[in-house]
Amino acid sequence: MDYTSGMLKDDALKDKVIIVTGGGTGLGKSMASYFSELGAKIVICSRKMEVLEETAAEISENSGNDVLPISCDVREYGQVEEVISRSKEHFGAVHVLLNNAAGNFISPTERLSHRAFDTVIDIVLRGTYNFTLAVGKDWIANKQSGNILNIITTYSWTGSGYVVPSAASKAGVLAMTRSLAVEWAKYGIRSNAIAPGPFPTEGAWSRLLPGNLKKKFDPAIKVPVGRVGEHQELANLAAYLVSDFSAYINGEVITIDGGEWLKGAGEFNMLDQVPDELWDAMEMSRKKTGSKLKMLWLYLNGLRKIKKK
Repeated sequence: MDYTSGMLKDDALKDKVIIVTGGGTGLGKSMASYFSELGAKIVICSRKMEVLEETAAEISENSGNDVLPISCDVREYGQVEEVISRSKEHFGAVHVLLNNAAGNFISPTERLSHRAFDTVIDIVLRGTYNFTLAVGKDWIANKQSGNILNIITTYSWTGSGYVVPSAASKAGVLAMTRSLAVEWAKYGIRSNAIAPGPFPTEGAWSRLLPGNLKKKFDPAIKVPVGRVGEHQELANLAAYLVSDFSAYINGEVITIDGGEWLKGAGEFNMLDQVPDELWDAMEMSRKKTGSKLKMLWLYLNGLRKIKKK
């Protein structure tokens, strides 16, 4: 058994009703599929009903459990309320909300129109708080406990150039996650988040990095463990956090990125470009005051000149 295998025991999510936004494709589909394998009743929603129906049929055939597809634009609060209402009518209750729906543009910020900003913020931030508020109100009114899991990013706390609308939106979701973990705990409602690193999906990565850019900016290069994530790894973590096994985890954000954001954040992370031979030479001259730093400076300065060319 390895990281591409399911982690939890059979029926770990038996009889739980889980709404997965953006559940028709990509990571949402992968997580919904695993939840269903573990016995959950799944509601998947996005805007494209045809895609949802195909995904629902596929998941249900594999797991033998009921999957309800509902078309919904997460930016519209009325449609969100309709999803919750229909989910309760079909399954009797809703126990878990997984806010996964997202949108993004990789672009210099000055090239974006205000409509592009609106699109990303409305899907990521507005869509998340629409579902969170609607389901939270329902749980509180009915004195029912609940569990909210939000998919954010590591640049939710660091920020990132070239994805500014997404960074601003995800930062808002992060703040909401932690805030509601405190405020709604008294109602028996937990709120947590996952910050994934690169888990490529064909659709998203093809749109964001078209053509040869995918090879040129291979995300695995930035990951210390030397690879991108497998969908099952994220599904395993998500399944744990929506299960009762994680009952004492509240207000937490768990990063699953192979160390990518730490590598990008550290002041001296560029030292992974130093070859073994130079490290050996630096070690040999360690007794000479300042010589190690001087050699390192010369090497890095050479790298900078090469990059400029």
